Amino acid sequence: GLNCVDLDFAAAGALCVEHLAGLGHREIAVVGGSPGVYARHTGFAERTLGGLRERAALLGVGLLHRPCDGSHDAVAGVLARILDERPGVSAFVVQNESAVEPLLALLRRTGRAVPEDVSVVAVCPEAVAAQASVPLTAVAIPAQELGRRAVERLFARLAGPDGPEATGVELLTPVLTVRASSGPRAALRVGG
Repeated sequence: GLNCVDLDFAAAGALCVEHLAGLGHREIAVVGGSPGVYARHTGFAERTLGGLRERAALLGVGLLHRPCDGSHDAVAGVLARILDERPGVSAFVVQNESAVEPLLALLRRTGRAVPEDVSVVAVCPEAVAAQASVPLTAVAIPAQELGRRAVERLFARLAGPDGPEATGVELLTPVLTVRASSGPRAALRVGG
């Protein structure tokens, strides 16, 4: 009897992996939300991670997930751990908007250019992606559209509990916008 409008986060995760795998990336690291997000079993985080894992398994892509608080020090520790555990990582998916700029800065500091050496894709608000120091290829979280659809469903429910939009779940199809942060895996480039 409940009504819900949300982004299809599982499909968003799958879309990120498809994009990166299509560019030749075979090892992807996920910089997720804070550990508490996963301890609480927060729906969007779990659904995104599920979509990432399912599509990575289907495409034969290695996937390493690490929760991260998003502070510069936390991102530095997570990045060091990722590079130690999986030195072949050539792409990152970020689902923690506070980790975006620290990650981009730390990658530069370690001599990894984006997208020449590593690709970065995010699931984040459009403004975060477009205004990052390297404009991010991203699946936007369409907050305004979600709000508009939720209000429409609320009014439909108030008009009559038996209407087609009175109850149920509506998941918006994710859209990935390609920007400057993703490119072919370096080893696959001609002359690379």
